[in-house]
Amino acid sequence: MEIFDNFKDLFLSVWNRGILGIDIFEILIGLGIFLIFLIFRGLISKLIIKKLEIISQRTTNKLDDTFVKAMVGPARFLPIVLGFFIASYYMSFSEDTRSFVDNLNRTLITILLFWIIHQIIEPISYILSGLGKILTRELIGWIIKSLKILIFILGAAAVLELWGIKIGPIIAGLGLFGVAVALGAQDLFKNLISGILVLVEKRFKMGDWILVEGIIEGIVEKIGFRSTTIRKFDKSLAIIPNFQFAENAVINISQTTNWIISWIINLQYDTTVDQLKKIRDEIEDYIKKHEDFNTQIGYAVRIDKFAESSIDMYVRCFTKTDEWEKWLSVKERLAIEIKQIVEKNGAAFAFPSQSIYVEKK
Repeated sequence: MEIFDNFKDLFLSVWNRGILGIDIFEILIGLGIFLIFLIFRGLISKLIIKKLEIISQRTTNKLDDTFVKAMVGPARFLPIVLGFFIASYYMSFSEDTRSFVDNLNRTLITILLFWIIHQIIEPISYILSGLGKILTRELIGWIIKSLKILIFILGAAAVLELWGIKIGPIIAGLGLFGVAVALGAQDLFKNLISGILVLVEKRFKMGDWILVEGIIEGIVEKIGFRSTTIRKFDKSLAIIPNFQFAENAVINISQTTNWIISWIINLQYDTTVDQLKKIRDEIEDYIKKHEDFNTQIGYAVRIDKFAESSIDMYVRCFTKTDEWEKWLSVKERLAIEIKQIVEKNGAAFAFPSQSIYVEKK
């Protein structure tokens, strides 16, 4: 029985002494308090947040939906912060341990505050979307991402300060490192600045059909910090550095309001003056009267020049449609009409030819 008495004495000694000077009973009570708040955390997610989501969905405004969704994470983290705070203050710590626990509490509260600020940034994007005439959707996205990164850095700095880690020397070191990186990453910064210019000047946006002569043509899928993703018409994906859009002319085909038709019609040299005038007048009359064309912008049907093997007639007009497929249909109808007009008037189209004269001796 002596062995059991020794075990009993040792057990009571450990119970009374506790762990790190904390009574075992206090530890159990503290764990119980923390467990209660963990259960409360589950109730928050299942009851309170779900209720707020249902209420926000009844409104037509998306701002409250986004706000409720953004606050889910911090709301579930709050019971953990409160549970640890109350449990830790219920227990009796030594002076050194109390200082450590206080820092843990401050750290958790700091993380919670900066997390809330970080999440509030997302609903702000809906407020900024009202400035669509000033800021593009892509530029707003960049601003939101930059603010989130800034808040994360400030939060990390605040936590480091709590633990006595001075961020001044770290920032100074990063400054020197940044200079070294900047010297070796000039292209990166050039692309970044070019991307900002693209968004500020609203050269194009996601979903636009753009053309950069000799470089790329396709649909814009994503505008990033360093590069822009273009989906070509063969469905292949091209990643283009942003400086290409700053240093080259960008044609935003999606912004075309009236597609142009500009042709040179080659007629044979044996076409008479009367035939030329009649062909010109009938083509002009077709363009003026047909609903496919916008004559207010301007049009021209004129004898242009005497080429090497043809008399050239210049035809220039603008369509009313801004859709590429309809523009092709309008071009087809005009081409068929011009051919009918030329053939009806007894003329013919020219083709490159040469005449060879043999001198008789």
